[in-house]
Amino acid sequence: MCRSHCLSQRINSHHSGFPKHSSMLDFLRTKKLQDRQLELPLSTGAERSCPLDSHCEPTRVHMERVLLFEGVQEVEVIEACQCNASPEECLRLPSLKTYFPDTPLEFTVDVGKCSSPAHARGGLFCAPTKFDGVLIKGPNGVEVVQTLENCEMKETCYRVSYVEYYYEIIHNSAGDREERLKEIDVGRCLGSCTSGNHCLLRTP
Repeated sequence: MCRSHCLSQRINSHHSGFPKHSSMLDFLRTKKLQDRQLELPLSTGAERSCPLDSHCEPTRVHMERVLLFEGVQEVEVIEACQCNASPEECLRLPSLKTYFPDTPLEFTVDVGKCSSPAHARGGLFCAPTKFDGVLIKGPNGVEVVQTLENCEMKETCYRVSYVEYYYEIIHNSAGDREERLKEIDVGRCLGSCTSGNHCLLRTP
C-alpha cells in the first residue's frame, strides 16, 4: 500500500497571520513554489513507499472544472493511490477518470496510459501511438474525451496519428448544399529531446 508522507512546515514567528501578497494570484504562485520545495526530500532520500518493481499510482481520479482568467480549465484530482507492478513490456494500461462527479452526468472513462519499462534498449521508450475518442454528455452538450488505444517502443521524437473532425460544406450531384463530417489525420509530434532541442514538425 502507498504510504502518505506528511512533512512539517516551519513557520517563522515574525510571519504570524496571513502573508502579505499583492494579489491572490501572487499568493497562489508563492504557495505552489513552497509546495514544490517541500516535495524535494521525497525524491532524493526518502524511504520508498512501494517495492522496487512497483510504482505508486492513482487508482481513483476525477476531473474538476474551474473558471480562471484564461477561461475554463480542467483539473485532475487524485482521490486514492496504490502500488502497482511495473510491466517489463511496453503495454497499454488502464487509467480511469471520472467526469462530472457527483452529478447526474457522472461518467467514467478508461483514458489509458503507457507502461514504463525499466530496461528500455537502444534509446527507445514506451510511447503512445494510437488515440481514439469517447463521446460523453456534458452540461453544454456532447463532448469528446481523448483516449489512448495503443503503445509501442519508439524513438525519443516521433510522429503519431491524431485525427480531428471538421464540418465541410459541399454540393451534391443534384446541386443541393450539404454538410458532412470530414476526418483529417493532422498528426502530432511527441517525445522528448536532449537539452536545448525540441521535438518539432519536419518538412519532407
